[in-house]
Amino acid sequence: MIFKTALLDDNKEQLQTNKIYLQGLGNVNVVTACSDSPTFLKEVKESKPDVLVLDLNLGDSYMTGMEVAYELKLPVIFVSSNTAQYIKEMEVLKRDFSICVDHLTKPFSELEFKKTVQRFLKEVHFFGNQNYVHLDFGTKRRIKIAVDSIVYLSSDKANGAESNNKQIHFNDRPTEKLIDFSFSKMEERGLLKSQFITIHKSFRVNVNHIKHYNKKEETIEVEVLNTSGKLEIKKIPVSENYQSVLKFFKK
Repeated sequence: MIFKTALLDDNKEQLQTNKIYLQGLGNVNVVTACSDSPTFLKEVKESKPDVLVLDLNLGDSYMTGMEVAYELKLPVIFVSSNTAQYIKEMEVLKRDFSICVDHLTKPFSELEFKKTVQRFLKEVHFFGNQNYVHLDFGTKRRIKIAVDSIVYLSSDKANGAESNNKQIHFNDRPTEKLIDFSFSKMEERGLLKSQFITIHKSFRVNVNHIKHYNKKEETIEVEVLNTSGKLEIKKIPVSENYQSVLKFFKK
């Protein structure tokens, strides 16, 4: 697999060095290399990279490398001289947004850089292959479903609070009913809790489908396919206890 890679480093000499190292790996195609975040964000819309290699402090007041990572939500390796002060945010990025994250502290040798990047790319490749799950919808068994098509899961309130059934909502097919499906066992079914975050005791939402978070209204917006076969915006309540996981989404 060839990984389309985007580089961001405000030190132009370091940017060029990292580019040369990456091109020497054989499985990397550098599609974007920028020294400032505004240009970088503009270019990645066209180049559509698979992974990011980011400096953290960019020497400008527009965005940090960490903010760029939260904006793009792509697999990222941070290459910086001050990674230690960002470790907590890296943990949040990896845990709550289901993103492969690694880091390498400057200064480093070419060998250290290449070994770290290669290990990171193996992780990206492994998790990138976990794209489908098999679920049971009533009498329909082991239906193959693309994980990215699942927008959110909700408790089946129509059958009462004690029901262990769930509703599963998609962006490419109508809502289905999951029979005897427990939120506590989602990962056993292939739905990682790092990707399907808890925003309310009755809802688990795919972070990749959150379009907007309104802190004042305590809701998020997602887009699902309705019974007419059209996409529509749904607002889902966010409990106070879970608002902290949404702080990096735009209000």
